[in-house]
Amino acid sequence: MTRVSDAAPTPARRLWPPRRVLVTLASLATAIVMVRSGLLETVIGPIIDQAVVNVITLILGFSMLVSLLVWFWRESGFAVAVKRGVFWTIGLAVLAAIALVRIERVSGDLVPEFVWRWSRSRDRLLPASGELPEGVPAEAGDFSPTPRDYPRFLGSRVDATLVGPPPVGGWNANPPERLWRQPIGAGWGSFAVVGEHAATLEQRGDEEIVACYDVETGRCEWAVGVAARHATVLGGVGPRSTPTIFEGVVYAHGATGWLHAIRGSDGELLWRTHILDDLGIDREAHAAAVAWGRAASPLVTPQWVIVPAGGPRDGGPVSLAVYERTTGRLATTLGDEQISYASPVLVECDGRPLVLNVNESRVVAYDLPAADDPPGPAKPPAGTPVFAFDWPGHSDSDASCSQAHLLPAAEAAGNGRRVFVSKGYGVGCAMVAVSPEADGEGGAWRVEPLWHKQGSLKTKFANVVFRDGHAYGLSDGILECVRLSDGRRAWKRGRYHQGQVLRIDDVLLVVAESGEVALVECSPEGFNELCRFEAIRGQTWNNPAVSGDRLLVRNAQEAACYRIPRRSDPAGVASGTAGP
Repeated sequence: MTRVSDAAPTPARRLWPPRRVLVTLASLATAIVMVRSGLLETVIGPIIDQAVVNVITLILGFSMLVSLLVWFWRESGFAVAVKRGVFWTIGLAVLAAIALVRIERVSGDLVPEFVWRWSRSRDRLLPASGELPEGVPAEAGDFSPTPRDYPRFLGSRVDATLVGPPPVGGWNANPPERLWRQPIGAGWGSFAVVGEHAATLEQRGDEEIVACYDVETGRCEWAVGVAARHATVLGGVGPRSTPTIFEGVVYAHGATGWLHAIRGSDGELLWRTHILDDLGIDREAHAAAVAWGRAASPLVTPQWVIVPAGGPRDGGPVSLAVYERTTGRLATTLGDEQISYASPVLVECDGRPLVLNVNESRVVAYDLPAADDPPGPAKPPAGTPVFAFDWPGHSDSDASCSQAHLLPAAEAAGNGRRVFVSKGYGVGCAMVAVSPEADGEGGAWRVEPLWHKQGSLKTKFANVVFRDGHAYGLSDGILECVRLSDGRRAWKRGRYHQGQVLRIDDVLLVVAESGEVALVECSPEGFNELCRFEAIRGQTWNNPAVSGDRLLVRNAQEAACYRIPRRSDPAGVASGTAGP
């Protein structure tokens, strides 16, 4: 009879991860370091931005945690009671977090802001338009233009540039004088300023309002509301465009499609229409296609109010809707492409007035409609592009927010003009030459790509400014200077996250996403921050507005006005007129 030997004892399980688990954890940790340090960008190219970096970091960190928990449950030597206790604790913590907190919004780099689930949105705590303490209505003459006005998005020329004396530094020791600082309804637009009056759009509960404030005091002069609300976790709450003030009338374009014309002197509504209803666009489908809300500021001419239109709709999308300025009647449409988040702008090229617009996936220029000059044999039908070129994007994902800029004729190379474009999501910036064909005024223009730099000026929410052959802007949150002739980077320094930039002569005024305002020397020689101060608190994606020596800033929770010292010009007046 053969004796069976006793079975070998089972080896004790370890309380420390084995080498293969440690190697996995070390590899994931190394990947996180590579992603966050920028080493990955040097390997695969400049195709990711800080938001993607944060998402990748979260995925890798979660993978590390899961790897560790799998080993802990299946292979570690801890007692079953300890294992169950750990998993019950994690599960209860996750359930408690889901039950008790929610994401109020996310930053431009996709960092979430958590609040208690039962807390109300800040905008719902503010008075509605009918409850605002209105001041004395302005006199009609107060809304006549002045040299220091900032009457629309990015100023008179839509280039975020002011001529006249730049601000004086020394803010660290002597910050600008605060005229007022107060709560405001949610929204990502800026102020339009004429004379002593500043108009803006804001969300207060279920009401979207256009409000006008006294620049010196912050007192509300009037408010006009409509039942509408735009709110998403990624895009935040409220309207995102800036009103346009033209000949004493405030024109405002809301996030869901309302278009208003309001008399500035007393806040009387002159006309109001809903763009989507006018064009037969399905509201819910449009909200999904243009996921972060309609953001374009109205282009106003003596005859027209021009705004992006959109889709989907029977017959296809419409790029631009053209309304009669005095009546609000829909006059015509331009283009057949889905809209983006940029604003149409009026430019003159080869003596021809054009509407330059960034559509969802192309940059297009259209002839400015003229009621007394219908198309003839030598002219294309209204809405036919004069020139167009591809600029990839999708308005529900990698959206285009930055303006296209037709550079001054002095910057042109040969017979034609140059168009500069930039955007985030790893696309970067590019320069395109446009020129009329030799066969007459009715044909499409020639388009020639000059250069494209994928890793430069990745302006996610921001725009660029120009000076002496260079472009300056926030490239994925870092201030950058690029040479216009070939796109070569001069320097890239100073992280302000997803803020905004405005140029006053030889100084850049940078509003950081944190609400701080900084002055930076506008020079291709290198980065030099002169000073900074905290203007407002909270996430700030909004553009600033400057009227003379007064700086107006706002975000989705508060607004403020500061008097900023500026060097005196020869006339002794600080000008705010937009320059070339």
